[in-house]
Amino acid sequence: QELPETVLLKFFRPENTPVPARPTPEQLSNLIKTSLHYPESFNHSFHQKSLCLVPVTLLLSNCSQAVVDVLIDLRHKPTSSEAVEIHGSFTWLGQTQYKLQLKGQEVYSLQLKACFVHTGVYNLGTPRVFAKLADQVTLFETSQQNSMPALIIINNI
Repeated sequence: QELPETVLLKFFRPENTPVPARPTPEQLSNLIKTSLHYPESFNHSFHQKSLCLVPVTLLLSNCSQAVVDVLIDLRHKPTSSEAVEIHGSFTWLGQTQYKLQLKGQEVYSLQLKACFVHTGVYNLGTPRVFAKLADQVTLFETSQQNSMPALIIINNI
């Protein structure tokens, strides 16, 4: 009795297959990297002027190749009363929400102003950043990973 002839199967794919630029679901919460730039400490005479305004730069970096819609919300306050006692409370001046669109690998610099009424140590790391792929039809953006606390010391002179 004859054995059936063995046939080798060949698998091939065309070269230069385009790799999709779309991030995986695990990467969706890491589309945008944020960093805050501000002075470590700030001297202000509260006797001369009751409000202390400090310029803060929020740097947003699109970590993907895709176009990303970004929402920045400055209205977020720490929920724990403990956080308010330790760091004190401050206010972001001006616009409280920003909607941007960042191209692949684009870095965007957003100028903010923090307003303080007392001396103390404050956590500036309160902005919440949400992002979604621009071509994605979703009702909500994915919350982006938050960085470490961004502490600033406000001194009276």
